[in-house]
Amino acid sequence: MATVVVRGERRAGGAARTAGHLAASRVPLLWVVARESRRGLRLRRVEFTSSTWTRFQPESRQPAVMLFDSGATHTFLSKSYALRHGIKMCKLKENYHITAPGSPVTTGLMARQSKVDIGPESFVINPVVLPHQGIDIILGMNWMVENDAVLHVGSREVQLKSKVTGKILKIHIPEQKHIEATVNATELQEIKRIPVVCDFLDVFPEELPRLPPDRDVEFKIDLVPGTAPLDKGFIRPSSSPWGCPTLFVEKKDQGGKRLCVDYRPLNAVTVKNKYPLPHIDILFDQQAGAKVFSKIDLRSGYYQIKIRKEDIPKIAFSTRYALYEYLVMSFGLTNAPAFFMYMMNSVFMNELDKFVVVFIDDILVYSKNEEDHEEHLRIVLARFREHQLYAKFSKCAFWLREVSFLGHILSEKGVAIDPNKVEDVLNWKQPETVTEIRSFLGLAGYYRHFIKDFSKTAKPMTSLTKKNAKYLWDPKCEEAFTSLKKSLTSAPVLAQPDVTKPFDVYCDASGNGLGCVLMQEGRVIAYVSRQLRKHEANYATHYLELAAFTP
Repeated sequence: MATVVVRGERRAGGAARTAGHLAASRVPLLWVVARESRRGLRLRRVEFTSSTWTRFQPESRQPAVMLFDSGATHTFLSKSYALRHGIKMCKLKENYHITAPGSPVTTGLMARQSKVDIGPESFVINPVVLPHQGIDIILGMNWMVENDAVLHVGSREVQLKSKVTGKILKIHIPEQKHIEATVNATELQEIKRIPVVCDFLDVFPEELPRLPPDRDVEFKIDLVPGTAPLDKGFIRPSSSPWGCPTLFVEKKDQGGKRLCVDYRPLNAVTVKNKYPLPHIDILFDQQAGAKVFSKIDLRSGYYQIKIRKEDIPKIAFSTRYALYEYLVMSFGLTNAPAFFMYMMNSVFMNELDKFVVVFIDDILVYSKNEEDHEEHLRIVLARFREHQLYAKFSKCAFWLREVSFLGHILSEKGVAIDPNKVEDVLNWKQPETVTEIRSFLGLAGYYRHFIKDFSKTAKPMTSLTKKNAKYLWDPKCEEAFTSLKKSLTSAPVLAQPDVTKPFDVYCDASGNGLGCVLMQEGRVIAYVSRQLRKHEANYATHYLELAAFTP
């Protein structure tokens, strides 16, 4: 089996894993069309187009990362790429069950009659759509057989015969420093392929090896003064006077079930931890100029923190047969996220806002070049080893040029909305209750900085959420609902701010609300908007314009 990767961008190292097989290298090709040479047509650009784009000019075509995979039976297309570029997908009558390293994947989508342009040649493909990342198109054996593709491993070359001219199109694959891979597997041999990561195998165990070590901080549960463990009907005879009911939920990433405990009675009498969780938008302010990314997810992060000995009986939970108690921090405790955030910030205090972003148990490492990234990644993994913290290899990704993190896509170009999250909004049915309206606005509002005049657009819907408001879904609400969905699908890639350069602020005001755009060098950094407060409705226009500058 031979596997090569074709990249239609500038030189880049790093690592790339697909639903099929591990890619061997990444090609530093220029954005130029194929040209003739003595050996035939030498590929200098790879483009992907859909048949739905025929009305656009050629420059509208989108570059894509392609994998020639002789170990794949079919041709595949990345779902995130399809959503990002508006490629039309259709549902299949039956689902495909794809067997790949890691875990099987089930899909029922296909992008029929799409086109792949390689130099002067166009090839029609019918790719099955998969939720993989890192590689946009996987050309499998069905396509290779149909197009007489020949893979020359020794010369690192792929040959295709033109159906129009009969000339040979040759794709040359030069060697690269790094293996490019988005890592989604747990096999030891695959860890050993990744630069830097291979030196920290002990940080990626299959299971947590033992109880967490004694740390400088322990999770504690301070109760409101005068609180006693009252019998609410779910306490069982046990050595602990406390007891909370349990339930199981499905795990998304690996199947099986996760034990969840209903700690609402305990949380109601717990003194709240005021440690702040960072705002998502603030986390993305420091990555200007970053070109290489890695993300690390802890393995059962909460279970890597011990609970203060005297607080262990407070988190007892009841089962059908017995009463148990955690020795480590459990999900569902009101102060758990804040405490975990505090611990992780303490571990990476010297690296925060320099080349590390931490949000609870998700860690992003970013760098301006590969040399810096190698050093940064080594520092971060050394911190893991020093503090005996462990990561889950199957949920990590290393040496990326584009990374999905906290619902956003980060790249050299800036910050964009993760297309997989947009799909949830697009599939949202018309709200029928106030609660459903709040849920929709909460999800859409997570990306409000990408949407111009979000508050103004959403006003007909937010009016229905006011106290004592009569629920009436009228055409204005439907228009707002549709407009917000459309805005999310066409949201721009936001530039990341450079504090060394000047900013431009553009404000606008109307009887419905205030709007503001923060820009730098002609690129949007963020949109901000809000509805008018009751007393502001009486303001003169020039006062409203000034109000747009204030919180």
